[in-house]
Amino acid sequence: MAEADARIGGEASAAHAVEAIPARARRPWGRVALMAVVPLALLAGGFSYWQSLQGKVTTDNAYLKQDRVSISSEVSGKIVEVFVRDGERVEAGQLLFRVDPEPYRIQLAQTNAALAGAQADLTALSNAPALSGVDIAAAREDIAFARSQFERQRALWERGFTTKAAYEAAQHAVSQAQEQLRVAQAEQQEARARIARGAAVPDQDPRIAAARAQREAAELDLRRTEVRAPTAGRVAEADRLQVGQELMRNMPVLTLVKTVGSYVEANFRETDLADMRVGQPAEMRFDAYPGMVLKGHVASIGAGTGSEFSILPAQNATGNWVKVTQRVPVRIAIDDTPTRPLIAGLSIEATVFTEEKR
Repeated sequence: MAEADARIGGEASAAHAVEAIPARARRPWGRVALMAVVPLALLAGGFSYWQSLQGKVTTDNAYLKQDRVSISSEVSGKIVEVFVRDGERVEAGQLLFRVDPEPYRIQLAQTNAALAGAQADLTALSNAPALSGVDIAAAREDIAFARSQFERQRALWERGFTTKAAYEAAQHAVSQAQEQLRVAQAEQQEARARIARGAAVPDQDPRIAAARAQREAAELDLRRTEVRAPTAGRVAEADRLQVGQELMRNMPVLTLVKTVGSYVEANFRETDLADMRVGQPAEMRFDAYPGMVLKGHVASIGAGTGSEFSILPAQNATGNWVKVTQRVPVRIAIDDTPTRPLIAGLSIEATVFTEEKR
């Protein structure tokens, strides 16, 4: 019985071994197939990735740019009112803050008084006796009378009926009368010169013109106490405006970021510029807004690399030179309307399609 069981067990083991032989023989073929498929898949994936990069260049060294205007007061003084806060949107011409206007109102009153004084002086000069010619007429009458007296004394002197002293006194009176005429004529010319009008302001008296210019300057300073937005935009750094703060003339105290005309400045490698042209379509993805993709186009390509326009450009004076791929700023205009607020300085991934078809 034991021998029969052993024989049956041996036959079963032999049958299992015969069935296992084909299985072991198939395993090397599976490994070969796997080793062939994996490299082919990698090659296909690499080719697909390389193909996807053709016809476009991409950089993540790109940032959103918005034009900024530094707001300053053109007059000095104390801030008395502030009408905006940080982040607020304003329209062109909207009042931002006001400087104390009282000193400039007083200055305007002084210039008005100076203008009135100049007008009064002009009236007085126009009515001066020297300008009217009265003194000249009187001097001519004196000359006529002195000459008649001299002629009478000369006739008497020739007949011997007068003294030499009387004759010479009559002659001297004629000379004095003539001199008075010359003085009166000179005074008349001087009076005319005082009311003369120069070529620069032919229609106005110079004194009145100067007084009016001073009044206009005072009016301008008074208007400048109200600082208004030169363009539409968003207010930044408004926390620096405090009521009671003393402002200096032309010192920036506020920044206005324009909300229109936003653009992207993308710094592409110089090796990416071979096929890039102005007008080519572009695509922008924002790190801050992953779901927002905006379309645009290349507006301009920089005239120099970033290092060339830096404050301290790189110099190779030692001979230890290492070639570094330079970056060229490319300006990309935004064509789409953004669905989220654009903030200056946002990081962007910019792609320029160098072929007509995307």
